[in-house]
Amino acid sequence: MARTQRNRAPAVLAIGELNVDVVASGLRSAPELGRELIAPGLAVTLGSATAIFACQIRKLGHPVRFIARVGKDAFGDTCLRALKDAGIDTKGVLRGSVGTGVTLSMSARNDRAQVTYLGAIAELCERDVPRNVFSGQKHLHLSSFELQRGLRPAFARLFRGARQHGLSTSFDPNSTLTGATRAAVLDLVQHVDLLFLNELEARELSGQRDLRRALALLARNTRGVIIKRGARGALASLDGVQGESRAFDARAIDTTGAGDSFAAGFVSAFLRGEALDECLREGNACGAASTEQLGGTTGQLDRAGLKRRLSAAARVAVQS
Repeated sequence: MARTQRNRAPAVLAIGELNVDVVASGLRSAPELGRELIAPGLAVTLGSATAIFACQIRKLGHPVRFIARVGKDAFGDTCLRALKDAGIDTKGVLRGSVGTGVTLSMSARNDRAQVTYLGAIAELCERDVPRNVFSGQKHLHLSSFELQRGLRPAFARLFRGARQHGLSTSFDPNSTLTGATRAAVLDLVQHVDLLFLNELEARELSGQRDLRRALALLARNTRGVIIKRGARGALASLDGVQGESRAFDARAIDTTGAGDSFAAGFVSAFLRGEALDECLREGNACGAASTEQLGGTTGQLDRAGLKRRLSAAARVAVQS
């Protein structure tokens, strides 16, 4: 038993939004009002940045506890069934009279447009989080700051509480970072170990057009900053060390949740004590694989799949 405990991957706590994604994929152009597009692919899958992150890090071997709200409806059933099938602890997922959130995702090869009905997402608030929520956990992940209207006033307290209980923390705002939202996120980053941003968010939050300047500026205020660049890989700074990683080759058909799978791969390596370069490699491998199937979780790698993908990429690098 002692050996099993020593080898157990660090437990992860995910608190946040939970919804289904209705994904139309393979679009040849961006959707426009008044114009009909034909979608070669369609899927109804588990959605939300936090849930996609949770599923990916669970597939990499980490126990996961999820705190969220869904409705007492068929979409809520879909969310709970998908989380349970992934082996995620859902005892903290509450159900109420407000309908489950839904995101309509219209996906082209390298980008997507989204329309979200918040529903129960906006109902989750601090009183829904159990007092002993940090017990037995090693890491807290929060995401989608703007969507979580009920919970976002408590983000700072959750991050501080996690750190007081010895947890590391990660945050992916997944939001437009202007005005009051930018000010609130800038205040939050001091409580965060790993801050995940896409290119636009990094520029908005830092006020810098150049990404390397943005990275350097943001890294003054938090332990780690990771800028996700999709098909261009990622830039990062962790504990004063800067790194850059190329994206993995992928036969991309749907980019939904790729950044969340990237973040989960990075956090998993970080929790195992890996160096920045390896964290970036594992994050990029997970992000790339997730684009090769419809929906945010279908193409995610487990630990064995990740090892195979990393080994294959290393062989290609040696041969070239």
